[in-house]
Amino acid sequence: MRTFRSRTTVLAAAGATAALALSLTACGGGSGVKASGTGGSGGSGGSVSVSSSKSPGASASSEAGASAAKSGGSQASPASDATGAAPVCAAKDLSISAARHNGPPYTHIVLTAKNTSGHSCKMTGYPEIQFLESHRENVPPVAKSKPAASVVLKAGAPAYALVRLSDGGTDEDNEIVNGFSVTLQGGGGMAAVTAPGKGGIAVDPAKWATGYWTYELRNGADDF
Repeated sequence: MRTFRSRTTVLAAAGATAALALSLTACGGGSGVKASGTGGSGGSGGSVSVSSSKSPGASASSEAGASAAKSGGSQASPASDATGAAPVCAAKDLSISAARHNGPPYTHIVLTAKNTSGHSCKMTGYPEIQFLESHRENVPPVAKSKPAASVVLKAGAPAYALVRLSDGGTDEDNEIVNGFSVTLQGGGGMAAVTAPGKGGIAVDPAKWATGYWTYELRNGADDF
């Protein structure tokens, strides 16, 4: 640091320093309020959902939102950057399994489709399920479970679909199923799925329904 020997110069510098400090103090309050406001508007505007399993897609969405907030851009959905480029998931790209959902009387199962292809692919619509040879029609979908955007799975990521089997009543016209088929919409082909449990699952054609493929199960949308 340079030393000034002139007393007049030193006093002048001290006065200038004090003025500069007062100026910075006055400006500092306004700057702090502005920074706080910017931080408040940078959060994600996505809807809140409750999931029964942690979804890689949900984490990717949060990271995308944080990145968009820093850059000043809008938040993108997990599928928005890859929907156009990702091919439709084919049966050979996936490992599809079924598990009982919640406890007795086991009126629902959850289908899990894990991307085992090594590349991203897109799940479209809902699983076209055929439980019985005597009922060749597909299990009908529940409209409120349809997600807002396509479900694009990165390599190793899962998609889920909740399926209602029956109402759990003893007087229902149920049939036991040990295995069933799932056809993927968009030309993805068909996969054979083993029913969970040693005794299979009881289905009622008058009550069954399926949800759409989603990144996670969502209370409310999957309440059927």
